[in-house]
Amino acid sequence: MTVVESERFQELVAAAEALLDELTARYVVERRETKEPLGDGGEVVRTVRLMPHSPAAGPLSICFPDTSARIVLRLGRWFEQSLPGYQDDIDELRKLAVAHVEGGLWERIRRGLSGSWLETRLIGPEITVSREAPVDAVEARAARREGFATPVQWSPWTRRP
Repeated sequence: MTVVESERFQELVAAAEALLDELTARYVVERRETKEPLGDGGEVVRTVRLMPHSPAAGPLSICFPDTSARIVLRLGRWFEQSLPGYQDDIDELRKLAVAHVEGGLWERIRRGLSGSWLETRLIGPEITVSREAPVDAVEARAARREGFATPVQWSPWTRRP
């Protein structure tokens, strides 16, 4: 990683930390910091999760891997975005988080001919993202039991008084 790339990545990490602090101060959430496995590689990383007190509002977490120059934003149950520290990633991080906090994330499991698929849509003031991905049968059954067989639109987060 070049010096410029390293500086940009450190700016992204600082922006992610500031965003977590801002959201914690502004919304009724519980902030949890843990070490958790990230992806299939099993790398254990520092993860900060914001859990809204309302069960209808979806969680937000940011993972900070030590071995790669990226952070990973997770929203709701399945939405995941890796941000490697490019110039526009700070704006992208904020746009994704704001869209989710304002109730713009929709998720569901659907059955197809070749198996089950997860669908996510995130719509906000300056962003629209739609994704589909195959999901294994165990995850699909668990998601259906939890109500994701029909579309789940996460509620906006509750503001602090």
